[in-house]
Order: sequence, then structure tokens, then C-alpha cells
Amino acid sequence: MQAQAQYPAHWEADVVLADGGTAHVRPIRPADADRLRSFYSRLSDESIYFRFFGPRPRLSDKEVAWFTTVDYVDRVALIATIGTEMVAVIRYDRVEPGEAEVAFLVEDAHQGRGVASVLLEHLAATARERGIERFVADVLPANMKMMGVLRQAGYTAESSFADGVVRMTLDLTPTETSAEVTASREHRAEARSIARLLTPGSVAVIGASREPGGVGQAVLRNLLAADFTGPVYPVHREVRAVAGVRAYPSVSAIDDTVDLAVVAVPAESVADVVKECAEKGVHGLVVVSSGFGETGEQGRARQDELARIARAYGLRMVGPNCLGIANTDPAVRLNATLAATVPGRGRVGFFSQSGALGTALLQRVAQRGMGISSFVSAGNRADVSGNDLLQYWEEDDATEVILLYLESLGNPRKFTRLARRISRSKPIVVVKSGGTPAGHSARELRLPDSAISSLFEQAGLIRVDDLIQLFDVGQLLAYQPLPAGPRVGLVTNSDALGLLAADACVAAGLSPRPPANLGASAGAAEFGAALAGQLASEEVDAAIVIYTPPIPGAGEEVAAELLRVSEECGKPVLATFEGHLGMHPALRVGATPSRGSGAARVTPSRGSIPSYAAPEEAVRALAHVARYAAWRSRPMAPPPELDDVDTARARDLVTRALATPQAVDGRPEEEAVDVDAAELLSCYGLDVWSAEVVRSPDEAVEAARRLGWPVVLKVADPDASRRAGTVRLGLESPDSVRHAYTEFAGRLGEGVELAVQRMAPQPAVPTVVGVVEDPAFGPIVSFGLGEVTARLLLDQGFRLAPLTGEDAAALVRSVRAAPLLFGEYGYPPVAVDALEDLLVRVGRLAGDLPEVARLDLDQVLVGESGVIVLGARATVRTPPGPRLDGGPRRLS
Repeated sequence: MQAQAQYPAHWEADVVLADGGTAHVRPIRPADADRLRSFYSRLSDESIYFRFFGPRPRLSDKEVAWFTTVDYVDRVALIATIGTEMVAVIRYDRVEPGEAEVAFLVEDAHQGRGVASVLLEHLAATARERGIERFVADVLPANMKMMGVLRQAGYTAESSFADGVVRMTLDLTPTETSAEVTASREHRAEARSIARLLTPGSVAVIGASREPGGVGQAVLRNLLAADFTGPVYPVHREVRAVAGVRAYPSVSAIDDTVDLAVVAVPAESVADVVKECAEKGVHGLVVVSSGFGETGEQGRARQDELARIARAYGLRMVGPNCLGIANTDPAVRLNATLAATVPGRGRVGFFSQSGALGTALLQRVAQRGMGISSFVSAGNRADVSGNDLLQYWEEDDATEVILLYLESLGNPRKFTRLARRISRSKPIVVVKSGGTPAGHSARELRLPDSAISSLFEQAGLIRVDDLIQLFDVGQLLAYQPLPAGPRVGLVTNSDALGLLAADACVAAGLSPRPPANLGASAGAAEFGAALAGQLASEEVDAAIVIYTPPIPGAGEEVAAELLRVSEECGKPVLATFEGHLGMHPALRVGATPSRGSGAARVTPSRGSIPSYAAPEEAVRALAHVARYAAWRSRPMAPPPELDDVDTARARDLVTRALATPQAVDGRPEEEAVDVDAAELLSCYGLDVWSAEVVRSPDEAVEAARRLGWPVVLKVADPDASRRAGTVRLGLESPDSVRHAYTEFAGRLGEGVELAVQRMAPQPAVPTVVGVVEDPAFGPIVSFGLGEVTARLLLDQGFRLAPLTGEDAAALVRSVRAAPLLFGEYGYPPVAVDALEDLLVRVGRLAGDLPEVARLDLDQVLVGESGVIVLGARATVRTPPGPRLDGGPRRLS
């Protein structure tokens, strides 16, 4: 335990391997001596020869002590464990200040699973923390596997040959290529881990009893009713058969392999079941059992231990306290859920954290006539999360639209990174409830909900307010193309409903054309001609048809004509058709039987026209999709290059600030300390308008003469600008400065500190820019106008750092008061391009320096020709570890 305390906690991690299994990575300890001996005894002669350049049948006690006793600075070794066994080891030994020798060994049975690659990622990160810049490795020419691992890591690599040995040198400086390699491997591994869950060849239901209403029996019956394509094995200690299927007393008693286990036993027995499943070679678990984190502190401890055991033994786990998983692929037909009704085959992937809501949600999808590709209810989300499902659905050709019901976020920064990439090809619609339910394995979010919405918008996520909107938007995305713009054509046989739709379009930010009112007697021909005319217009990007039948049942011909006209038009068509909600049977294209859980249903094909109960709901769904389409149409560019940035000087400034007595004496380690904000900003090409603090009228006058007339006199407190009456502008003479100083002193007291600053050119719009290092999302840049009213109304926008040029432009335009920057309401237009450049630079600073806890630029005046930073304040602190989505791959 003493050795364990010598290395940072973030050096330990659960990781997903290339084949979808899991392992645990941690530094080696002296207590691992027997584990190392056992590992070594399982190695082949070839593996030993490649590592030691000769035969070495066994390790001596001295060698074992040497290999397991390291100082975690100049000598570091990381091991990968599965269960209680060590399966790989990697180590470095420093040979000179910036260089270390590296070597690794992987057990033969686990070679080819990507263990060495993930260990190298983690060791490189620890080495950089210890000031090591290069790895060198001597490799035998025949050891192609080791050379492949080193070359494919993405780092700059050089090699030379001498004395029968290849010497490889790796520059450990992170590169764009190394980051891409890490992200690509993470993506493939996590996608495969979920694929193993959703495409099992066999399923065991552990805890399936004969008692009606039992959880295990419900899952078993649903599996059988869905006609799962593989064998199903009920597991019960006492009975011989359940639901007419032979039962087994334990998982280990099953003669065949088991890919997926659904666990429905009491909470206190689940851990033992997981270990038994691991010994059997089960790939994945679905724990529907309750009694974990949702029950309190004791249950949460049981849940954490369950997740640790599952990952340690190489298993991915859904749950606990979940509804289950489903896959409608005809080759699988998996319904391992407690829901008897699962929608038919479709193109929507659906993730729900709530087990309690899951059944109702699936019923709503089925009632609308929508189909799904797959469904996962994560419950308490102790292991498998929405991030894992995003990785899988990005790869899944059967999934074109992703719907998420989220109650918590485990790794928000990773979530937004994945969403930003995936949303470029597959839309993601999300409902995020407020707060975090008890029992969820998630980090508390400190940001206001408006900030989370801003960050979701940056990532291209379509955030909706409720479950009705989730399905409203989902069905539009699943069956209709994206609009090219916000212009809407309206066709109706009700003047009142047409006007309501037009008003709703304006309110939602769409641009409606005057409604084409056909009258109550209009039939199929009239509706078809009107819709065709709207879709043919270059001024229409989408069309909404509102049809209220004059006679019940008269809509079949109208529906057929609408489908015919809309086919191949390339523009989305929505309908309010007979007040029907969902995929109206008459508006479905190519509806074919799709096998579901115990019943045959039809699912519509692309080109089907979604129907909404009211025009306003159709408009709302279209507005969400139009905004998403506009985001997706914008080019995806990296943050711009900034040639005048001096990151090294900025890091040195931060390091010196953290090393001052102020930063270490009598202060909690996590508390922030001040740093010279003006100097820090100068490292990123930004100047702060100089100001002088004065304590008497004469000092104020002298400062004004040095700075140049006219001047501003203001309260020196950095928070003063948030209060009215703390600034006097346009002081042009010594008398006016003295008078202003006397006025402040009389109102605020003689000891008040005031600041003199040269008057900035006018006209200008005051704005406020900020940075905060959020523990969940990482560095975030905020922007708003500096007017008191804007501050009072919390009119702010937020974006994750670093910022692209597009991010900066969107951030400026995201606040409600943005028109004041563009020459509206009598204000002159100002240099928005200079403001956007400032935001990009501040975002670069935030991304480079995780030590910057907070940075406030208050105020930033945006004038006709540029920006002026009037004041800035920065605080720094030592981060507890790498950012959530920084560093090597890990499950979190």
C-alpha cells in the first residue's frame, strides 16, 4: 500500500481492448511478485527470446524484485490485468534526462488484442508527466509485432540497425496523427464491445423462475416470443425447465458457449454470478436486478464493486437496474428486455437511461409506427453508457438516426467530442432531464442548463424539451431528407390552421410562404397539384400539408397523391393528416411486415410522410431539423493556426505562479491563486488596456497626464463593472478628475481604491468574455454583452475550447443581444471579426492551459475598427489529473 500511494490515481484505468473485451491498467507493485512469476510461466519461448534476446526459463528472485520494485519516476512499469491474472507488462527506465528505454511483454494467449498498444499509450502519458521526451527500444529484426506496435502509435519514429539489433526512437510529443490513432482505436474497440452485446449467438437468463410476474421469467418469455435466432438457456438452481425450455443449475453447467447473460437475481448475489460468467467466457452482461445505487450509499458501494468486477474480468455490462437491450436485425431478433412490445425493424437507434420509462417509451415508438434498429436501457449506467452506444451506432449501417434519453452524463467532454463527429453523418436527438437520479455513475454538472444547451448546439446535437418532441423530430429525420434552408411552403384546406402554421413558423425562426388554402372541398388532385407547385419552387425548402377531412375516411386518395408527389423531390414533406400522430398508415411507403416481439408489424420505408397531431408540432419538429441541417452544411475546420502564440512562455508564467508562497503556504491544494492576466494574455497576442491604481485626487491627475486625455476613473475592484455608478467617462481636465475622485470617496469612503484608464475610442459595444475550467466538460469560453441588462438576464453563450473560427462566429451570434453588434437598433456596426479573433485566442489559451481555473475579460469594448480589453483577471490551480477526455484511452 505504501508503494501504491507513490503514483497518481489517474495512472490506473479500465480500458477496452481491440476485440471489445476489457482489462485493467495500473502500475506494478512489489506485491505483484507472484503474479509476475505466474505470468512469466505462461509465456512461450519465442516471446521470452524476443524480450531478453536469449532463453530465460525462469526469473530469479532478484530479477522479480527488480521488475516489481520501481520508483514511479525514473523507473515505471504498467501491467494489464484480467480478473486476478497479469496478462501484459510494459516498462521504461530513464537512461538520460529526456530519454528512457522501453520494453513490453504480452502473454501469448492475449497477443493480437491490442493490449500492447493501449499500454504504450498509458506509459507514454506517464513518461511525459515525468519529463521524458523520447522512448528508445532495441528490437530483434524478427520481432515484427513489437516494431509494428511502436511504428503504429502515431508518434514520430526513427530506426537504425547495428549489431543485429534495430534501435527505434519515438518522439513522445503528441501529434495530430497520434491523437487520431488513439481516437480511432478507442472508436473501434468500444464499437466492438457493444456489437458483442447486441449480436450474441446465445443468451443465458440467470434467475429465470417459474413464478408468473418474475423479472427473469419476463425476459425469458420476451426472448422466446421475439424468436431469438440462437439458443436460450434459463438458469435456475432448482427447477428443470422454465417456460418449456430446459433449465440449468448454473452458467457453468451449460454445455455450449454463452455470449450474453441476463442477470435477474437478488442484488447481493450478482457479484458471484458475474465471476461465474467470467469463468464461463461470457462476453457481456445485462443486469436487470435492482437494489444498487438507487437504494442509497450501501447500494452504491455494491454497484461500484459490481462494475469493478465486470471490467476486471473483461466483461461489458448494461445496468444494473435497467430494462434491457434489443436488436431488431432479422439475423438476431433479440428482445432481452422486460418490455413485451418492441417496435419493428427501423433505422433509429434508441438509448434510454431510465428503466422505469423504457417500456412506455418503446410503446410510444411502436404506436407511432416507427421502427428501431436497436435499443439499450442503461439503468444506473455503471458501465455501458451513451458514449459507448454512439461509437457503435456510428459504425452500424442499419442505424441512420440516434435518439437519446439522458438523465446524467458520465464523461460530458467525450460525449460532445463524439457527438460533434457523428452528427456530421447521423443526426442525434437528445432529451436531457434536469439533475442526476440517485444511483447513476455520473459526474455532477455545475454548469447552468443554458450552458449545456449551448455546448450541445456546438456539437450538432438536436436538443429537444420532452419525449414527444424526441419522437416528433426522430420520425422526420428517419423518413424524410434534410431541408436546404428555412423556407416553408404550406398547403391546407383550413384557413385557420394555415394561419396558425404560418405564425408558428415565424416564431420558430422559419420563413413561411403565404398558405395555399384549397378549401374544404379539395380532393386528391387539388392537394397533389398544390404540393407539387410548392416543392417545385426555388423559394421552398420544405413543405407542410394540413389535411382535415370533410368526411371521415376520405383521406386515402389524398394520402396516395401526397406520397406520389413527394417521391424523389429531395425536399422534406410533413403533414398534419386527420390529426394522426406518428407514421399514418396511408402515408407509409413500402410498408412491409417486420418481425417483433410476438407479433408481426409493418414499418415504413424512407419517403413516408410523418404526421403530427397539430400544425404547431410539425413546425416545431421542422425547425429543429432545419437548424441541424444548417449546422451540418457548414464546413468542419480545425482551430485556426496562430503564429504569434507563445505557449511555452504562458506555461512558465503559470508554473511560476503556482510555485509562489501564495500558492503553497496555508492554502488548500485545490484553491486557485492569482496570476498576471495581462502578461498571460500577451502570450496569446492580446493586450490589456493599461490602468493605474490611485489613492488620492493628485495621484489621479498625475496618472491621467501620463496616460493621456481624456480618461476614465473607475472603482479598481475587478467586480465593480457589474454594478452601476462605478465608472466616470470622458474626463478631460484635472478639475473633472478631482471632482470625480471626491464624489467616489464621499460615496464609497476615503480608503477606496480607484483606477485611471485612458478613454477608449467611441462608439463601442461593451462585452464580457470568460473562461472556466469545468471539472466535467473541461475548458469553456463564455461570451455576453457587458450592459447591466444583459448581465441581469444572464444573456450568455458558451462553447468548448479550443474554438474554431465557426465556433467563435456562432458564439457571438448565440446571445439575444447580438444584433447590437451588427448595426441594428441605431447602433453602428462594429468589428465583429476582431471580436471573433479574440475569442479564438482566448479559446486557444483555455485549451492549452488546464491550470487556468478562471479568466475574466471584463470589459472588452468592440469598436468600429477593433477590440480593446479594458480589464482582465486570471486565477490558476494545479489540476487533479488529466482532463476527462484527455490522455490515453480509458473507460469513464
